Amino acid sequence: MPATLMPVELYLRLSDEFEPDADYVDGEIELRPMGEFDHTSWQTAIQMWFMNHGPEWNVRVRQELRVQVSPTRYRIPDVVVWDRSRPTEQILTHTPIAIFEVLSPEDRMSRMMIKLADYEAMGIRTIRVIQPKSKEISRFENGTLVPVDTEIEQLPDSPCSIDWARVKEMLDW
Repeated sequence: MPATLMPVELYLRLSDEFEPDADYVDGEIELRPMGEFDHTSWQTAIQMWFMNHGPEWNVRVRQELRVQVSPTRYRIPDVVVWDRSRPTEQILTHTPIAIFEVLSPEDRMSRMMIKLADYEAMGIRTIRVIQPKSKEISRFENGTLVPVDTEIEQLPDSPCSIDWARVKEMLDW
């Protein structure tokens, strides 16, 4: 049975009715897995890291904020960081500094790779994927996931850095 396509205007108007919030991909609604304790701990720790440095780096950070990655695709990353000097938008249309996706047990890697490619096509330079149970962190570049092998990363084209050891210390706050 073919999927029923939904116009983007209807998706945006009904977005409050999706629980949890859903991605929109070329007319189709893609439900996102519900986060569990480990998942939300990572989201919170990453958000806290950037919030603690927000004034210094002039950035904003939010969990699960809708990002328009193309005219027909809206994604909802687990955590997004963007330049505070950009206009405030209810749905981000400007390229963020960084996107963080924390995998849930229900996540399918084939679908996640398409989502990550959407972020890369938008021009996002820092795309990180976290495996909560193993605490493995990968970067998405040129269509592949590569393990992050450093404790402190400087984010390209921004004043931001992330100290993964410090973030891991914040996991159960």
